[in-house]
Amino acid sequence: MTSTILCRATRQNHQILVYVIRNSSSTSTQTSIRWKRLAYQIGGGLLTTGALGYAWAHSQALHASGNKAHLVPLPWSFSGAFDSLDHASVRRGFEVYKQVCAACHSLKFVAYRHLVGATHTEAEAKEIAAQDFIKDGPDDKGEMFTRPGKLTDYLPSPYPNDKAAKDGNQGALPPDLSLITLGREDGCNYIFNLLTGYQDPPAGVKGEPNLHYNPYFSGGWIAMAKQLYDDQIEYSDGTKATESQLAKDVTEFLKWTAEREHDDRKRLALKAVLIFVPLVFITYHWKRVKWATLKSRKISFYRPKPKDH
Repeated sequence: MTSTILCRATRQNHQILVYVIRNSSSTSTQTSIRWKRLAYQIGGGLLTTGALGYAWAHSQALHASGNKAHLVPLPWSFSGAFDSLDHASVRRGFEVYKQVCAACHSLKFVAYRHLVGATHTEAEAKEIAAQDFIKDGPDDKGEMFTRPGKLTDYLPSPYPNDKAAKDGNQGALPPDLSLITLGREDGCNYIFNLLTGYQDPPAGVKGEPNLHYNPYFSGGWIAMAKQLYDDQIEYSDGTKATESQLAKDVTEFLKWTAEREHDDRKRLALKAVLIFVPLVFITYHWKRVKWATLKSRKISFYRPKPKDH
């Protein structure tokens, strides 16, 4: 059906009749518009796909020209869009850190209170904190003192400053591990491959003294010696402490230290998807209903015939 609205307007002493004809666009015109729109969408999609493909190929070319071995990817428990961390593994990883890594590496952004509800109960976290001595002060006499740790304290560093750390490691500065999985490309795979990748150097390859060959480290030579061995520690839950298990658990723990909000973020994302996906369809339908009249109308201007006197 065609609906017509007739109105009058005065412009320069001439009367103009304005006919607003709704729903009168021809079928051929609408079909042409649809095909043009589809062509633009296909062209934009092809252009975007080509740009992304070129960027990916360029990044792979850069990786191929690097000076370290390609990382072996692992099926991490948290790799899926809605997968969570394995908190049993995170707890075991904390045990690996305390018994192996804490001798050289710090976790300056992790406090004992962060362990509560994530890896340990509040009582367990308090007990762990009390085993460490924290430098505090000054006291009433203006002197510094040490005291047992408490939940609000951050995990202590093994060295008082960077110079002491370098002096204790033959000039190499052990990095802080709080954000290490974010600070390295493909962080979790990098850490696991690095910890398990120590081997004898190829024939004819010699490095500097006090360095150790690891093809997953940039340049192939690293100051840190191999740290993980089978049955090196005893897990509190009875899990067999193989080298790969130790590396996997400490990597998962470091993933947690860098992204303590990991599980909450994915849980919130799931809620957002459940809420906003229906809203998108409802909004689209509402837009179609509200704008259908305006988008399908045709306005025509006609000069009225002069009246006979």
